[in-house]
Amino acid sequence: MAKNIWVFCEQRDGEIQSVAFELLGVARELAAKTGEKVGALLLGSGVEKKAKDLVAFGADEVYVVDDKNLGYYVTEPYAQAVYSLVKEYEPNVLLFGATSIGRDLAPRLSARLKTGLTADCTKLENDEDGNLFMTRPAFGGNLFATIVCPNHRPQMSTVRPGVMQKLEPDYARKGEVINKTVKFDASKFAVKVVEEVMETQSVDKIEDANILVSCGRGVKDVAPAFEFATKVKGTVSSSRALVDAGIMEQPRQVGQTGKTVRPQAYIAFGISGAIQHLAGMEESEFIIAVNTDKGAPIFKVANLGIVADAQAVLKQLNKIL
Repeated sequence: MAKNIWVFCEQRDGEIQSVAFELLGVARELAAKTGEKVGALLLGSGVEKKAKDLVAFGADEVYVVDDKNLGYYVTEPYAQAVYSLVKEYEPNVLLFGATSIGRDLAPRLSARLKTGLTADCTKLENDEDGNLFMTRPAFGGNLFATIVCPNHRPQMSTVRPGVMQKLEPDYARKGEVINKTVKFDASKFAVKVVEEVMETQSVDKIEDANILVSCGRGVKDVAPAFEFATKVKGTVSSSRALVDAGIMEQPRQVGQTGKTVRPQAYIAFGISGAIQHLAGMEESEFIIAVNTDKGAPIFKVANLGIVADAQAVLKQLNKIL
């Protein structure tokens, strides 16, 4: 019988990605209802030393596959390794981050395991019998659908980075590290990494910011927003409208087709608050919205609303500061 909740813990260059810790946090919540264990999958080359971090963030068991075939992420070796572990241990739930790696690996595995996959989830809940209720935006983000997979195991889901809350690490926690060896079928390795070239990112990572100054269509000149962000030690983000207009870079985009963020303060200038945008920022701790339309949807999620011209408010704020 399938049991336990597993998280694929993505690492890049030996560093565990933040989404893995976020997934361990929600896995702990799910496991508390069913009494199951939380398992972490750690794949790579020279990564075993990172297992203690996964235990600290909530894993009860860490399954480590440390192999030179996993030095770089390539779909086939990773798919074979995870498939081997899943077939051996039969977890009830298998979670991935909705990153470029997770979105590549999870569907490949769901096909091999002959089970369902719910992608880009924004909420996960379960019942005492271990059935997982996976909620995601549907119909272009105009509504949310909750999906279940009652007849097949494992229940698989990808979750967007920034959606779930990671736990405070506890390095006094005890957990078991299980080293596994996988017999790879190298005849199916059709791709190999010849060279890796790292691109320098010119835009601050908005998902890591404590304060986001976000601009929408109501901001005609974004320069004051960057000035304001510098003064409050924040980062500038954007709605899709300004990205589509070529005014903002895509990595700054918040929303369903951008990034999900959870800053301490989200200050929205000239953003009306379409459901696609709200899906990416409504979990922010404190939301301030500035918009000329007092009926704008963003005011429904805002802690503080200012009905005024965003450009004028930015000008005054910079003058005061």
